[in-house]
Amino acid sequence: MKNGTHLLTLDNGYHLFTRTVGTGDINLLCLHGGPGGTHEEFEHFDEHLKSLGVRVSMYDQLGSYFSDQPDFSQPENREKFLNFDYYIDEIEEVRQKLGLDHFYLLGHSWGGLIAQEYALKYGQHLKGLIIMSMIDNIEEYTPHVNQLRRETLTAAQVSYMEAIEKAEQFADPEYQALVHVLDSNFSVRNPEARKHLTGGHLATAVYNYFQGNNEFVMVGKLNGWDVRARLHEITVPTLLTFGDHDTMPLDAARRMQQTLPNARFVLTPNSGHSHSRDNPAAFFQNLRTYLKDVEQGTFTAY
Repeated sequence: MKNGTHLLTLDNGYHLFTRTVGTGDINLLCLHGGPGGTHEEFEHFDEHLKSLGVRVSMYDQLGSYFSDQPDFSQPENREKFLNFDYYIDEIEEVRQKLGLDHFYLLGHSWGGLIAQEYALKYGQHLKGLIIMSMIDNIEEYTPHVNQLRRETLTAAQVSYMEAIEKAEQFADPEYQALVHVLDSNFSVRNPEARKHLTGGHLATAVYNYFQGNNEFVMVGKLNGWDVRARLHEITVPTLLTFGDHDTMPLDAARRMQQTLPNARFVLTPNSGHSHSRDNPAAFFQNLRTYLKDVEQGTFTAY
């Protein structure tokens, strides 16, 4: 595995943007959120992990901004690529082509969803699993995120948003302003972090297909996803990391810690769904501690 930025050619002929940075014996592969996000959310990881000797690999999944983007207006492309099985097997092909084994897999949000699925199917290759701001089902997420909206906005504002969503008029300026309020409370809370967000390269075709039009509208293919009955099969040392103001229900995250045979649950204070950006000092302290404990054979669940 070479450091630097490379276009990886998949067996299906499409190309993925990949980047590997850092030096050392610890290999960490990062899966971005979205769906349809980019690797950019991990570009600051190396500076916080280099003291441990961590090589950080990241890539844009198929359909995301820096990788090839099939024409998803074509039904055959949606059927072939926009499904969980494709993205799980894509991780495995990337792992093979990057030459990774006995490595750490980190997934944020949507990336945490497919990371769980990868661990269930290909867990023999993992040394550890880091799940950032993702629970093990959608059923508990949807009512929770809507409850957050009701607690944050007035009844009139919630009714307005619901009417806009029913009419699918998502470009409405007042609606977007209310989405910004919610994002500022639960997605990226730190005003300085919001100023320095890179990219803005969301692949909307992928995001809308799986999710909907924003974090507070769940109408896509993610509905019904659930691995609660299989979660106990993941046995590698697992870090469950969330923001204390996350969009994800923390009660479900704590229940995951009890279900997984070998898991640690940590919270990043004063942070939302993007807690590595909101409070990097606390997030990376937890991540470094986890990696050191697994590497030294001293990892304990709590």
